[in-house]
Amino acid sequence: MPIASATLIHSQARTGIVLMIAAWGMFSIIDTSAKYLVLAAIPAVQVAFMRYAVQFLFTVIEGSRDGISSLKLLHKSTLLLLVIRAFLLVVSTFFNFVAVKYLSLTMTAAIMFSSPIFVALFSIVFMKERVGLWRWSAIIIGFVGVLTIVRPFNEDFHWAALLSLHNAVAIAVFSIITRRLAGTVNAQVMQFFSGAAGTFALLPFAIFAWSVPSDGIGWILLFVVGAAAWLGHNMFSRAHVYATASTLMPFSYSFIIFMALSSYLVFATRPDVWVYLGALLVAGSGLIIWWRENQSRTLGDN
Repeated sequence: MPIASATLIHSQARTGIVLMIAAWGMFSIIDTSAKYLVLAAIPAVQVAFMRYAVQFLFTVIEGSRDGISSLKLLHKSTLLLLVIRAFLLVVSTFFNFVAVKYLSLTMTAAIMFSSPIFVALFSIVFMKERVGLWRWSAIIIGFVGVLTIVRPFNEDFHWAALLSLHNAVAIAVFSIITRRLAGTVNAQVMQFFSGAAGTFALLPFAIFAWSVPSDGIGWILLFVVGAAAWLGHNMFSRAHVYATASTLMPFSYSFIIFMALSSYLVFATRPDVWVYLGALLVAGSGLIIWWRENQSRTLGDN
């Protein structure tokens, strides 16, 4: 490969990595803002509504120029998958905003990152994929990590951890559907569906529960949760233009670092050692699954 071409590829990969890390930074801003708002007695459903309404507004403005016109070309089965995907995300967002009121940001992030474990498990159960010792080991390590974080039989167990665990499962299904739609539906159309679903499904509940923020910071953060969602998803999509998913995946764990910093700097919360240990196990299992998938593509077997 010519030196100039290799330099360009590496430069593009670096751009993709920076965008990926920035995207997860935006996602951490969403959860940090949401926790601040729900602790300030703003209903979770109101925060979730604003997260989607603002994102939907930006998506429509952007899509009026290019992209959303492709909606009329979508097949019925594709539309159904887009709707299911959108509502999985909407319900998960609402549950997450409830959970962050009671749990540390580090804990919710660590539990959410168990989703690759569920993707691997669903691939075995429903897609009959053949899985070797490495992936089975990763799945087991990941579940041990989740149990270490949640501690369901410990006196410190909080029911909100089950909401985060639900979200990990839902995001796993969400990821499988997204993979199936990749190459058929562009990212802007996916944003349109998730934004529309969240806006219109949550609107009546948000109106009923609406609570006026007591200060300007509250109003700003209600806008920030949606703006950060739109910007984060755009960065996430653009990152994949510059680098492959296999290159970018390890950097998604920067989210846990962002959330740990927010937990400490904004809310003065320090999760105990078990949360950090569980997070390491969950992240390690996800990286093993990622590494093994790359090996499988290279070697052509599991």
